[in-house]
Amino acid sequence: MTFPRALAFALLCLAPLARAGDAAAQSWPPEQGLRIVVGFPPGPTDVMGRPVAAKLQQALGVNVIFENRPGANGAIATEQVARGETDGRTILLGTAGTHETAVHLVKNLRYDPVKDFEPVIAAIEPITCLVALPSLPANTVPELIAYAKANPGKLSFGSTGVGSFFHLAGEFFNQKAGVSTVHVPYRGADAAITDLIGGHIQLVYTSLSTAGPHIQSGAVKLIAILEPRRFSKTPDVPSITESLPEFIKPSTWFGFFVARGTPGPIVARINSEIDKILNAAEMRGLMEQNGYSVIGGPPEKLRDLMVDGIARFGEMVKAAGIEPE
Repeated sequence: MTFPRALAFALLCLAPLARAGDAAAQSWPPEQGLRIVVGFPPGPTDVMGRPVAAKLQQALGVNVIFENRPGANGAIATEQVARGETDGRTILLGTAGTHETAVHLVKNLRYDPVKDFEPVIAAIEPITCLVALPSLPANTVPELIAYAKANPGKLSFGSTGVGSFFHLAGEFFNQKAGVSTVHVPYRGADAAITDLIGGHIQLVYTSLSTAGPHIQSGAVKLIAILEPRRFSKTPDVPSITESLPEFIKPSTWFGFFVARGTPGPIVARINSEIDKILNAAEMRGLMEQNGYSVIGGPPEKLRDLMVDGIARFGEMVKAAGIEPE
């Protein structure tokens, strides 16, 4: 068979698949409505997820349910969506935890973040930070590094638990700055902040949304933003990367996915609708007010962030000496 004839034959074979995808897109959104599923109890993911669900319902004219299905650090709901229907009715709100760090921290992960999902859109970046006890004689990253080197093992940092991003961030700082600060795990960010205020630890890696009220009251002081760039709402606060270029934080995005095999036209439609919602002035303002920055963009952007994060978090987990459980 000559090349032109072979090409024509291949295109002929693909035509029914293209028509099937177009037909699926034309029937979306389904009259039965949509479901956005998140694998965590009400909390940070809801700050963005619930407003997006409400706006999506208004835009599409069908019922959109936002459902919290907590369990196993998000793994149960994530696996359910991965094994679910491919009609675009169920959308997963995933995180860098469910799709990046879990690869390295869960011994028998029952889903493949790359192979089992179609990325839809990277939604937001939670702004993270390093806060300190006000009496600590260090107000900047260089001063903190100098103090830690002069007092090895005497500084301790709190996080939301072993293997959490905030634990990894602290160990990453130790590695890149050449210092030795001691990790103290907590069950949640509020408990870590409480112990910081009480003087039991000197540092906490946390989200800006959690630390914000305590920064404003003067109970803790803000040392740096962990993202590679400054946050628009705190333009005078440097990124840790400015003083420690080796500290390049992987993105800790929240993003939307559907099951692998969902037709491309449906993925493109969901992406378009959510991107418009995220980039509306009202939503951008709400997100920034709550300590998040909007990402948006095509599905490929989320895929690239995820693949990059899996690789870089792997290095951080290895450096921290954490074994999967």
